Amino acid sequence: MTTKTRHCLSLLCLGTALTGAPVWAQTPREAALEARLAQLEAAVSALRGELEASRSAPAVGSSAALSAGAAKPVLVPAMSAETEARLVALENAKPADGFKIGGTRFKLGGFVRINAAATRYNDGELAVGGLGKEFYLPQQIPVGGGYASQDFLIQARQTRFVLNTETPAGNHTLKSHLEFDFALSTAPAGAQRATNAFVPTLRRAFLTVDNTLAGQEWSTFQNVGVLPESTDFVGPIEGTVFVRQTMVRQTLALAPSIQVQLALENPETETTNRTASALLGNDDDRLPDLVGRVNIKTGSADLSLAGIARELRINQNGFVDTAFGWGISAAGKIGFGPKSRHDLRFMATYGNGIGRYLGLGFAADAVFGGAPGDKLETVRNHAGFAALRVGWSETLRSTVMGGYQKAWYPANVSLQNNAAAWSLAGNLFWTAAKNFDLGVEYRHGVRKLLSGDSGSLNRLEFAFKYSY
Repeated sequence: MTTKTRHCLSLLCLGTALTGAPVWAQTPREAALEARLAQLEAAVSALRGELEASRSAPAVGSSAALSAGAAKPVLVPAMSAETEARLVALENAKPADGFKIGGTRFKLGGFVRINAAATRYNDGELAVGGLGKEFYLPQQIPVGGGYASQDFLIQARQTRFVLNTETPAGNHTLKSHLEFDFALSTAPAGAQRATNAFVPTLRRAFLTVDNTLAGQEWSTFQNVGVLPESTDFVGPIEGTVFVRQTMVRQTLALAPSIQVQLALENPETETTNRTASALLGNDDDRLPDLVGRVNIKTGSADLSLAGIARELRINQNGFVDTAFGWGISAAGKIGFGPKSRHDLRFMATYGNGIGRYLGLGFAADAVFGGAPGDKLETVRNHAGFAALRVGWSETLRSTVMGGYQKAWYPANVSLQNNAAAWSLAGNLFWTAAKNFDLGVEYRHGVRKLLSGDSGSLNRLEFAFKYSY
């Protein structure tokens, strides 16, 4: 501290003591003190200027300090305004997202989800361990049982784990996505008796570089972004495209609001024979499914139009045949109201030989009898859903939704094949705290067979979800 600085601080202390005295009529002595206080204020101002100047002075030993020929080096290191601003920004910065190992950044995510569902079936009982107990699956609605049944289940199998990575690679960034849950694994016998253990199942696993994706991801034929919020695993499953599979996909931006995606995706021909309704995977395919989609964003609307072309092929006991499958699917999400809290979501799909892409295989792609001279004949499908979401507040919202699917078969098939399904549902969701959602939903679903027989379910479901 310089001598001048010490003198100024002494004067400051004296002035503070004097200003604490009561104010009376001014005496000559007090007038003199006032004059000295004025001098003190001037000295303090000079001291402040000296301290500010010392912040930007060259550091000790620097070439600038030496060249200045200062008799006494400045003890305070130089700090530019830019450097000081950067230090302040670093102090206020949020913690880095994820963690780094070597040159790769890892990020963990997912959620813990608990569902409780009470279901009544009007025409039979669902088999033990059936997936239809845990989420709405119209092809498993009992038909022909002749009696009603009830079921109550609490499960956490929709809990999900996600791992993302990013690694610099020259002028590019290599990204990966790995995702597991437990929802589609077959329940082991006696699971509910003791441990309720379920095997993790792979959902998505892919790599991306720039606009190229390779790996297991949602089919390009499906617009996942329009699926409505539901306590169920999917919601109106009979009306939506729903497939995850391995692919190579390229995304091209034609304009800021228009995007085109082209993909080669894993093929699988799913058939039924003429005397039974069971769906059969064949693994006789030789060409990938070709899928394209156009995404358009305009205002608060996200719209898409997708198309698929595929070769269906079968080889049973030396009988080989092929058929052409195709489909188109239009989907959208249109926001409206304050801050687009409300929205309308929809999807409509039509085609021949695309059964496995709709409703988790509600109907087959084609029918094949296996007899000499028999032909592989496609099954025609129409499916769709609509959902209206109403945001009552920033944390409270409801969705009403309906889904439908109908299948048209060639002649001479089993009358136990699924002909149609539809459902209606309504729910209420509340975000009770950040990343914590509570929901309740009621659903009525119907399944019809070619024979005319039908069955239905009524389900009340609660969901508790914490995302991280």
